[in-house]
Amino acid sequence: QAAYDELYRVYSEEGTLLAQIYNYRVRDWANEQINLRRFASPIAVRNLANDIPDAVVDTLLEVVAAEAPVFRRYFALKAKWLGLPRLRRYDLYAPLSTAEKKIPYPDAVNMVLDTFHAFSPPVGAHARRVFAEQHIDSEIRPGKRGGAFCASILPETTPYVLLNYTGEVRDVATLAHELGHAIHAMLAADHSVLTFHAALPMAETASVFAEMLLTDRLLAEEKDPAVRRDLLAAALDDAYATILRQAYFVLFEREAHRLMLEGKTVDELNEAYLQNLHHQFGDAVDVADIFKWEWISIPHIYHTPFYCYAYSFGQLLVLALYRRYKEEGAAFTPHYLKILSYGGAASPAHILTEAGIDMTSPDFWRGGFRVLEEMIDELEAIG
Repeated sequence: QAAYDELYRVYSEEGTLLAQIYNYRVRDWANEQINLRRFASPIAVRNLANDIPDAVVDTLLEVVAAEAPVFRRYFALKAKWLGLPRLRRYDLYAPLSTAEKKIPYPDAVNMVLDTFHAFSPPVGAHARRVFAEQHIDSEIRPGKRGGAFCASILPETTPYVLLNYTGEVRDVATLAHELGHAIHAMLAADHSVLTFHAALPMAETASVFAEMLLTDRLLAEEKDPAVRRDLLAAALDDAYATILRQAYFVLFEREAHRLMLEGKTVDELNEAYLQNLHHQFGDAVDVADIFKWEWISIPHIYHTPFYCYAYSFGQLLVLALYRRYKEEGAAFTPHYLKILSYGGAASPAHILTEAGIDMTSPDFWRGGFRVLEEMIDELEAIG
């Protein structure tokens, strides 16, 4: 709490200046994109860059807002585990981990490769190529950068993967995630250097799908309730941060652009953001007044307006695809591999339509939330 309070105290002291910078950004965006280029709305600019129709983005945001109560069930569980009557916004990302389980790196590699091979032998073979060509750097050593990423340089070059493996279960998921990116690039290697990289809304498809395959395997093999709870809770924490939080940033941005052009003050935008948080969390999370300054600290709204819904799009797409995989089994695998093989050589709408997916349908996006509900059901059963 002290860290959050100090962070937003500093932002509040610079609030007038930052709001003025944002005001300039909004007005410049409107002058160029609306007045000169004649876009229908401020967000339509980003939709064109992402190659996503306006109506699809509207549907996505509407479904996310309507399904916000799904996460409130999880927040109620988390409050109970933390010994709180109600979860506070301060505690949203508080770690739950009580189980100590270390997985040696060779075991993690075998687990991930076996998981990929069980899903699809060609997928497993692509992942093995990264190791065979020594294009992966996993050890921790002085001077090495932190984090994890996959670098796909050229279609004909096996991608490079970097991570920092400590033996935590979370690191095994990171290994699967980054190898998922590598597999995506290798499946799209028939395209040119200009089109083999997936478009932003599709870029996390293979990586998050790979994580879900791994999580399913870990849950199937794990008997310790504490470890099972931590696995599911970590997945739901990630889903909240990627789906709900990012979509609500964009819902706020749409309102903020309107308010700024109407000449509203920073206090009025603060109030609008607090209302945004209350709608997002309902009665499940206590939101302190200091969080009204959170919006002004989000870099994307200045640098790349309306960018954040791409995260929601990508995560919900994967959840919905995974639901189809669980329903159809091996019959779905060719459709999934076809999606990845396009890279960025066609629009997301074209790619998904070929796989029999209608991204204009609210029911498709709701399917992702049904997967999350099943995870919460299991958490409630664990208790």
